[in-house]
Amino acid sequence: MTRFTIPLLSALTLATIASAAPIKFDFKDPKGVNNVVFKTDAPLESINGTASGISGTVMFDPENPGATTGKIVVAANTLHVSNPTMKEHLHGDMWMGVTKFPEITFELGSLKNVKTEGTVTTADAAGKLTVKGVTKEMTTPVKLTYLKDKLKARSGKDGDLLVVRSNFVIKRSDFGINAGKGEEKVSDEIDLSLSVAGTAPR
Repeated sequence: MTRFTIPLLSALTLATIASAAPIKFDFKDPKGVNNVVFKTDAPLESINGTASGISGTVMFDPENPGATTGKIVVAANTLHVSNPTMKEHLHGDMWMGVTKFPEITFELGSLKNVKTEGTVTTADAAGKLTVKGVTKEMTTPVKLTYLKDKLKARSGKDGDLLVVRSNFVIKRSDFGINAGKGEEKVSDEIDLSLSVAGTAPR
């Protein structure tokens, strides 16, 4: 019995370790579905826009969601508003300066107050947000939904999905985005809503 039991236990141990390993999720979405929605609500105008150029990777362990690490990147030149003149100003040097500062990034440092129920984890994500070359420490609420074996329903390939959602507010004055200017039309506070899905093909 012993010569069969030892290999069996070894195999089970290796299987357990493998299943507990973090999974790498890629957030670059060929379908262009991933997006960030931003809104400013000033006295004279309410402006809504989107950004679709999402990329980055997140390491997520379904057995230990609190150990999640990763980085989400937004291509600044994909920031879009429907008015062409506003869009030109938005991309210009006084506002986002997308030529000089092509990326907006959030790098996760740690998750706090982690709560998991089934496939859904909620937490406070502490990390570094970099906008227009300025980096600030910040903490935002986040919701992570792990969808095992659901990639096929999205793209026809075997694998898993990780959906990340978050809503938070930043101040453009904190990042030198035309600070103190035009606040009757563009408020200092910007509401951001993130909804992105990362893929882990097998």
